[in-house]
Amino acid sequence: MTLTRSIPMKKLYLLLAIAIVLPGFMNAQRYKQRWKAYRTEVHFGAGPSNFLGELGGADQIGTDYLKDLEISQTRLSLSGGLRYKLSQMFALNTKITYGKLSGDDNLTKEFFRSYRNLNFKTNIYELSTNLEIAFIREQVGHRYRLRGVRGQRGFEMSAYGFIGIGAFYFNPKGQNGSSWVKLRNLGTEGQGLTSTRKKYSNVQLCIPVGLGFKYSVGRRWGIGLEYGIRKTFTDYIDDASKTYYDNNTIFIENGALAAVMADKSNKEFPYITSAGEQRGDPRDKDSYMFAIISINYKLRTGRSSFPMF
Repeated sequence: MTLTRSIPMKKLYLLLAIAIVLPGFMNAQRYKQRWKAYRTEVHFGAGPSNFLGELGGADQIGTDYLKDLEISQTRLSLSGGLRYKLSQMFALNTKITYGKLSGDDNLTKEFFRSYRNLNFKTNIYELSTNLEIAFIREQVGHRYRLRGVRGQRGFEMSAYGFIGIGAFYFNPKGQNGSSWVKLRNLGTEGQGLTSTRKKYSNVQLCIPVGLGFKYSVGRRWGIGLEYGIRKTFTDYIDDASKTYYDNNTIFIENGALAAVMADKSNKEFPYITSAGEQRGDPRDKDSYMFAIISINYKLRTGRSSFPMF
């Protein structure tokens, strides 16, 4: 009797185990199919941009670290792009970003920077592709939030870090009275006058690094916040990098305007801006940053065999 009763009980336990495990497995497969159906996302946004380099900054010797950030030089940036999920943890984000950067030595009380009296502004046009790594993964849940309906509802908040590669275009201008003049072709540090000082290119590479957060307000729509700093391989975004070049030579070879823009100090202490004295610091490459608030929209790019309730 005992043996014949134990067999049905084992079958019952097995059926109960299947009943408990199977729905979870089916749900997992369903959610896996759901994120694949919405793995492509377009986004558009705007936010502040700022610059870290030689010109302007805090009341200290220039540096590309955040402690040298000059808040008053914050400008507008715009961004748009396409994000493609490789998996629930990894995504590629290709985007175009436009921003404005500027710096002004009149904003610092550090003596040598203030005496140098240089300023600049430039537009930045950046094309980049970033690898995003989620440390809080987005979960696709119900299409509707129905009271009393059990099941996965999804994480509304997701977060990620990113690193990538990009290229950007810049063309710095300096103020001359009430007008702004392009600086690159003036050779303000003797670029083009000697083999050791070649003219810099307006197109450079950058390494974007940063963090991002997204909040879902529906199956397709969401808002995001992303902050990223760009490490560059140039020190000429602000047209200041090395030492002063002989100003008389600049005047003869490149003209009076070039000589004026090369040395805008008041000449009270001419030895400070004489040939060979420090004008910038080539050891620290220029950096810039964007903080973008975006609107995100998921495209239906795949089909799911599961109903999405």
